[in-house]
Amino acid sequence: MKQLKGKTQNIDTGIVGKITTKHQYLSSRKNLIYVTNDKYPSKGYLATITSSSNLTNKALQYVEGVKNISELRDNDIVIIEPNGNISELFDSTSIHNSIFITERCNSNCIMCPQPPEKEEEDKLNLNLKYISLIEKKTKSISITGGEPTLIGDKLFVILNAINSRIPNASINILSNGINFANYEYAKKFAQVIKQEIIVDIPIFSDIDTIHNSIVRVNSFYKTIKGIYNLATFNIKIGIRIVIHKMNYDRLPELSEFIYSNFPFVYHVAFIQMEPVGFAKDNLDSLWIDPLDYNNELKKAVQNLHNRDIYVSVFNAQLCVLPNELKRFSVQSISDWKDIYIDECDNCTQKKQCGGFFSSSKEIHSRGISAFKEIQAKDA
Repeated sequence: MKQLKGKTQNIDTGIVGKITTKHQYLSSRKNLIYVTNDKYPSKGYLATITSSSNLTNKALQYVEGVKNISELRDNDIVIIEPNGNISELFDSTSIHNSIFITERCNSNCIMCPQPPEKEEEDKLNLNLKYISLIEKKTKSISITGGEPTLIGDKLFVILNAINSRIPNASINILSNGINFANYEYAKKFAQVIKQEIIVDIPIFSDIDTIHNSIVRVNSFYKTIKGIYNLATFNIKIGIRIVIHKMNYDRLPELSEFIYSNFPFVYHVAFIQMEPVGFAKDNLDSLWIDPLDYNNELKKAVQNLHNRDIYVSVFNAQLCVLPNELKRFSVQSISDWKDIYIDECDNCTQKKQCGGFFSSSKEIHSRGISAFKEIQAKDA
């Protein structure tokens, strides 16, 4: 998420508010954070964020000395921490917005881009405040972590709040599926759902020991059971496969496993690895140039597509994909961390390409090369 930094005054706990760059009527200010270059914070707002320093009114809540405040736009939602960190929770111009439920996880994936924390403060009330401020016209929202189900029944409180605020939005939950192996929990989850939802669950291999060595817990069969429990209640399920050196060679077999055991899945996504967090720490064990697994990826994608399963390739660059796979490519990297490198400057397919994670600037395929003429999407 986008982050800024400043020095706080009278902010002793995290506060969540909606950005405004224009003065509002006093009666409508209580949930608004005013962004300005002024030296004087305004009364009535939840807080003020300003680029100025040495403010004189010490009675109000504000963050001073913040650089790049132009990055904050009207109707963005941010959280201000006591240490002066300002994190953007909701980008009003983006379709990639999410609710971060917890930093804890019951997996320990070897390539996790955001390693889990063992201890944390309860985020429920802050998230409920966040949800109450989301634009009602929002069409989709993701729920992510960590592992969202680790907050137990509080997840149902979050889902009910989403339904009350944005009932027409679709919900995407990123989960490892382990806790859905509990039939009663899966049942309660299904009973709460009142809008379109898809639960995306990772399966990294068709072989249990390989999957378990990647997630670093013995969870393969619990994940499988969780998928079946959700399917029992007609919950849409997606399968996500992050590709790396430990699993690329069995992608065709994994596609057969998915079709044979989960022909009901809504979507399957093959995902290029993000080289940050644990992935960067274990790069020698994980990194393989995407060029070097194209044959396996092509077989896997075609296996599923030919059997009428909706399949996509995430986080990949068009110049690296074989022609047969270009039409399956999806621009999936969140706006705030999507970049293009120097080699892309004159590429005619830049707007159609998925781009790179910001962490991939130095770690990317040797096959990156700008297109000089228009390529057919389904070539």
